[in-house]
Amino acid sequence: MRPDLIVCADTVHTMAGTEGITAVALQDGLIDAVGVRGDVADWRGPGTEVVDLGSATLMPGLTDSHVHPVMGAGLTRGVGLLGAATVDEVRAAVAAESAGLPPDAWVLGWGLNPNAVGDGGLTRELIDDVSGGRPVLLRTFDGHSALASTEALRIAGVDGPRVFDQKSEIVCDDAGRPTGLLLEMAAMATVDQVVPEPDLATLTALTRSALTRMASMGIASAHAMEHAPVASAVYAAIEADGDLPIRLRCSPWCVPGTDEADWSDLVAAQGEGGRRWTVRGIKLFIDGTIDNGTAWLAQPDTCGESTTSFWPDPQAYQRALAWFAGRGVPTATHAIGDRGVEFVLDALESVNGSGRHRVEHIETIPDELVKRFAQLDVTASMQPTHVTEYTEADGSDNWSRRLGPARTAQGFRTRDLRDAGVRVALGSDWPIADCDPRGILASAQLRRRGGSPDRAAIRPDQALTATMALEGFTTHAAWSAGEEDVAGTIAVGKRGDLTALALDPLLAPADELVDADIALTVVAGTISYRGEA
Repeated sequence: MRPDLIVCADTVHTMAGTEGITAVALQDGLIDAVGVRGDVADWRGPGTEVVDLGSATLMPGLTDSHVHPVMGAGLTRGVGLLGAATVDEVRAAVAAESAGLPPDAWVLGWGLNPNAVGDGGLTRELIDDVSGGRPVLLRTFDGHSALASTEALRIAGVDGPRVFDQKSEIVCDDAGRPTGLLLEMAAMATVDQVVPEPDLATLTALTRSALTRMASMGIASAHAMEHAPVASAVYAAIEADGDLPIRLRCSPWCVPGTDEADWSDLVAAQGEGGRRWTVRGIKLFIDGTIDNGTAWLAQPDTCGESTTSFWPDPQAYQRALAWFAGRGVPTATHAIGDRGVEFVLDALESVNGSGRHRVEHIETIPDELVKRFAQLDVTASMQPTHVTEYTEADGSDNWSRRLGPARTAQGFRTRDLRDAGVRVALGSDWPIADCDPRGILASAQLRRRGGSPDRAAIRPDQALTATMALEGFTTHAAWSAGEEDVAGTIAVGKRGDLTALALDPLLAPADELVDADIALTVVAGTISYRGEA
């Protein structure tokens, strides 16, 4: 049998310590051989496609360790507000979006940044008069809260506070009237349930478009931190008409209010999948976000918030974690605040040795928790652009003001974790931040936005080296998913997933990475994206 595809490049970073490689052969979706250009004549057959990328740099296929493909495709309908820096800009964007819609249509938006509002807070009065009477629902940039207009609340029948199975709140004024701010998933669901959902064909098209864009940025695979029931139908629909542009490992959610019957269904779903997607692992939450005041901190934030767990009974989280771990199911837990991270590590210590587990985000932790990650061999899954896009070096942003200087100084400790021997898998949390790995690689090294040398670095002592950053998208990402034997390096027998950049990410200045051409993305031995020659 001859290879289906041979890829050559002047520089090949195998991430396996192999030097001098300039050619990689792929057959039946796997790496069949590694060698030099001189081997190509002996390898190739009459049906082999040979792609020589010249001076480009070839590496293992990049893995984004935290994305929301289907959920994100649905959430990013409507107007994007990530670039709206002031209240006036938010209002203008909502007005422009409203003007193009029928009188009774919903106005949807995403990426609303609380920093644009300042101390006044998010209230329905900000948007009621700019939508032409249409119902409005705007999600905040972190995806953990939303702002609903008066009309949206009326349609949903939301007229006061409610009690939920999870830490979630319909924020109300002193008179018990909803302000429009919906904190966390259960509260958002009260309005979400009356928002018209896209049909399967539309959601499939949106998801395919998102995954195609990821492939065009050099992403070959991703860890999908979600898997609602509709996701299987979406992926099946895409694969009925071809292949997914990237490979997906999907982890459904386990939330408060569920029991062992629900958990058994999640275990039964493990291993389901298609040609390029599979259900593996469980996603849990121990807290919310600092910007919303829903994180779990050891001490209250400066607003007196972020004091409790997402699970009203934290011990119930611990029981759920132990239940899954006891059945060999790997877990990933969203934990942002120092107390939340500590509680998750305590829970993991009680089940240590029973599987591969991760903690997601980890936005502020003291020294002792850095050491515990190493002791427990737990992966830290982190997103460098969360710090470089949503916080400021001078501490003027909402996140920093809520935490105060001491805890801000303990924020996003990527380098401290690496220096302690912890595996740090990197990703975007798309659509919370852009999924372009070039920007993430740059931010990880610069601690500021790549290509913006005028911006001040944010806690530059936490910068990663170029090699560490690339490991976060390759070897560490693979280990975090228990896939180090099949992915993460270029070696014979491993998955045929490759990424090629015009620049060498280990040698080029980090500021230049953000504009580096993507030469090639290969998934399962097939070209998923080819750059312009």
